[in-house]
Amino acid sequence: MQTAMAVAPKDRTRRVIGGALYALLTLVGFGLFLFLFGLLPLFERTPCGVSAYYEYMAIGAALAFPAVLAYMFVPIIIDRYDPEPWWALLLAFVWGGFAATGLAGAINTALGVAGSAAAGETGGAIIGSVISAPIFEEFFKGLLVLGMYVFLRTEFDGVVDGVIYATFAALGFACIENVIYYGGAGFDAFNKSGCDADTAWHAVTGTFVVRGILSPWGHPLYTSMTGIGIGISRETHRTWLKYLAPIVGYACAVMLHAMWNASAVVSDASGVPVIVLTILLYLVFVVLFTIVMIALVVREGRIIRKFLTDEVAIGTMTQQEVDLVCSPIGRLRALVARGGLKGRRFVGAASTLALKKWHVMRAMEGKKSTVSMDFIVPLRQELAKIRSELGLPQPGQPAPAYAGGPPQQAYPPQPGYGGPQGGYGGPQGGAPPGGGYPPQGGYGPGGGYPPQGGYGPGGGYPPGGGYPPR
Repeated sequence: MQTAMAVAPKDRTRRVIGGALYALLTLVGFGLFLFLFGLLPLFERTPCGVSAYYEYMAIGAALAFPAVLAYMFVPIIIDRYDPEPWWALLLAFVWGGFAATGLAGAINTALGVAGSAAAGETGGAIIGSVISAPIFEEFFKGLLVLGMYVFLRTEFDGVVDGVIYATFAALGFACIENVIYYGGAGFDAFNKSGCDADTAWHAVTGTFVVRGILSPWGHPLYTSMTGIGIGISRETHRTWLKYLAPIVGYACAVMLHAMWNASAVVSDASGVPVIVLTILLYLVFVVLFTIVMIALVVREGRIIRKFLTDEVAIGTMTQQEVDLVCSPIGRLRALVARGGLKGRRFVGAASTLALKKWHVMRAMEGKKSTVSMDFIVPLRQELAKIRSELGLPQPGQPAPAYAGGPPQQAYPPQPGYGGPQGGYGGPQGGAPPGGGYPPQGGYGPGGGYPPQGGYGPGGGYPPGGGYPPR
């Protein structure tokens, strides 16, 4: 996460390029989506009339969108230490919902139709859903994560961020896909039953139970593999791993997705309910994913604590503040008992400071430069500013008379490390406790910010739409 500070020209150029590509591909994807699932059905002849198609799509939307709002709480809870900005998560969700569905849906439909012409309906289903869908859907969902890494690098810290962006892109994709599946199942049943609304409603609710309640985390699970791979690439300074990790992550996403879609094809061919074939596999996936996410969150908390420890020694923070920041409910505690939104800002700035210092350490280990260095002093200044706004003393200073209560316990500045906000810019009496941080420009609490150096048919598918993304 990046705090509110100036954006360097190099980073601004990168963001402009990324924004232009995002807008272009999203418009193309959304146009393809409207063509496949909005316009083509108008030319279909159905026993009950085409207007019913749009009615059932509206029912599908009424079921899918409220559910996805509930699903979002899970990644938000996971991303507790250094939450990504809301606008970045919104970009990920919109990309998954409209760009990825349209782009992948067009390819899946074309390959599915070609497969049906060459190998019959079963062959088309295998090519469209087991081969094409995993490859192209995971590619376009993962492309959002890669774009965040390349064009919004300051908002991408590591593996946890990769998983969060992947999850939001996948939730957007799954939401729109569910609209298509819910509406398509109802419309298909409505026509096959002689326009019986009760039969259609049973089809809609049955599909909702299977996709929306029993297995809502399929797409987030698959795409998170790509997010983990790109996150590892962000963290490592080993060149070979930087390129290999995203490829392996994407391959894992495609494999898991193909396994799930293959079970659906087997279910259609055998008549065995899909949930019977997949329930054990799905549970294993979810358990493993949960374990991995808990481990990643715990790891991030330990990283933050490690890189805030020396802030106590140099007088930037108190130990109580470090404990607050590293608490799993630190933001909630700050909101309730430490100044409300300003307290949350303090926790966020401290978490970001720790992660930026972590980036610096990794870059120095790999003998590379990083823009994270430019954030360290401004973030310390931000902490001092928020503390002043809250009416709290700076570490090592007595509490003002109006603050009430005893002075806040603090640790005095250590010799050789400059003043409380001086970073490592003061006279060097030896290396700082965290080690490896070069002198910074010595910006005082009011000293402004330093330059930032760059940085389908049948099976419940809607008529005309071919094969919806799976």
